[in-house]
Amino acid sequence: MPQDVFQGEMDPDIAALLGVEAGGAQPAPDSALAPTPDFGETGGPESGEQEDLHRVDLGAAGFPRIGKRFEETPHDFFNDPNYYKAALSGEGEASRKIHVVLQKYLAAKDPKDRSVFRQQVIVQFWNFLLGVAKKTPGNIPAAKKYLLRFGMLHPTFISAETRTLFAKIVVENELNQPVYYMDEWFRGVGTGIIRVSTTDEVKVARNNNAVRMQQLLEKALGKLDGAKTLLKTKDQERLNLEKMLQERINIIFEHFPLAGLEDINACYSESQKKTFGEIMEVIKGLLKADRELELYARDYRQAETDVQGLQEKIDEEGGAVMVDLAAIDSEFDTVRQMAKMTVGRQGNHFPILSGEYFHCGPHDIGYRENVISLLGRIESIDPEAYCRVYKNRLNRIAPYVILLPTYGDTGFCWEPFDRFNRATSRGRIVVPMYPKNLYAAVLSAVADLRWQAAKEKASYYWMEEGITGHYYQWFAAQKLKGDVKEFFIQDYILWMTKEAEGIQKLDKEIRGIFWRYMPFSREVKEKLRNRSYVYQELYQRDLNRAMSDGY
Repeated sequence: MPQDVFQGEMDPDIAALLGVEAGGAQPAPDSALAPTPDFGETGGPESGEQEDLHRVDLGAAGFPRIGKRFEETPHDFFNDPNYYKAALSGEGEASRKIHVVLQKYLAAKDPKDRSVFRQQVIVQFWNFLLGVAKKTPGNIPAAKKYLLRFGMLHPTFISAETRTLFAKIVVENELNQPVYYMDEWFRGVGTGIIRVSTTDEVKVARNNNAVRMQQLLEKALGKLDGAKTLLKTKDQERLNLEKMLQERINIIFEHFPLAGLEDINACYSESQKKTFGEIMEVIKGLLKADRELELYARDYRQAETDVQGLQEKIDEEGGAVMVDLAAIDSEFDTVRQMAKMTVGRQGNHFPILSGEYFHCGPHDIGYRENVISLLGRIESIDPEAYCRVYKNRLNRIAPYVILLPTYGDTGFCWEPFDRFNRATSRGRIVVPMYPKNLYAAVLSAVADLRWQAAKEKASYYWMEEGITGHYYQWFAAQKLKGDVKEFFIQDYILWMTKEAEGIQKLDKEIRGIFWRYMPFSREVKEKLRNRSYVYQELYQRDLNRAMSDGY
């Protein structure tokens, strides 16, 4: 790092609310260290409005194809000589402290002194960053946005080539996916669009009624989306049955002349007589589907009423949401803990983007488009990676993804779903932006999401049922020591990177468990069945289960 750089029924909560029932540094200055800058308020380019991505589209089939990873023309914010001043301005004593300790760190020659000052930089930087995070619900200078987003305190801490690379990263969420940079995440939390990651939601809601209404609206919208999806599914089922009924009736209407009597139709054939029984079964199915359709329509109308009532309530109060600084305070502590977890105890906790530690290539950086591409790649192999069962239907619910500018190597799941809305809420996974292996980091996050979602679903029986139960029983039988979830995550990474390519790395029993409870896509299975007898046997088991209707 250079030294010369300092330049159904109504929800009870909703009913209560509505009142109803229910290298490349710049040229050095004359002095070795730049003087302390003026930390007055500084204007800057305003960030665009954050997209409202909290609604879950249960009809989405997968992540979109990545058409653009980088802008053709990079922005020039990182070439602004006042970038550092804009990043630190307006934060009072916190900005002065980080500036002073950073000077000492860069000037230190003795390794012991440098180590001490490095630790002080880490502490003071996070204290300073809290003030920046509190400003995200409003318009903040670009320097503060990129400080949160990439950890870029001063552009000259990295080479000119790397600066150009970061300047070409797409700024806005053009793909409209729930993948957030830190500045976007704090903005969503502060305005109530995103619930805080801690469990103290009630306290926040009581202190800010507008935020509470936004949270209830999000919950109601989730129910509305779920009800609409069920309605569409049942309507399609009924249409399929009607088509089947029409085909069976057409078979009945087929007549041939009676032998020797051309003007008289022959009796029904054996196959036509069999069709009468099939017609009765189809009619029973139609009546059942219609009854369920009526129930789902009722649930949808109620959910629609809830959403409309909440929206009217919000509009009556001006439609604006107060900035909840207490929520940002709470979320900031959580995000800081997340950052530590991505790095681990022995990792590099330095929070500033620096060429001293940054060694990623263009496709190794965890920027939004890269991570979305990898999430899609995982889903193409493990199609149920982001699915949960709701009313006997497997729904795809893409998780929230928080991108943290750390040098960690581990992604993980913070919450498998919102405990107040298990049906349609998103889980939350965390991905470090500067790992040694980005794919492994994303895989570990998805594996953790899979484990926690399955464990929560099985509840008290997680050691007996489903993927967690079968894996735990194998783990116990092998008399292994350590965290069973960590073993599962490492095996999942092998499952996705080696076994999916036909390279046998897992224990035979684990391979069978994964094949059954975390099945590969049909394309992968078809490919593997011809690779080895091992996979051919597993494929045959699928066919046997399908024939016995026990799969």
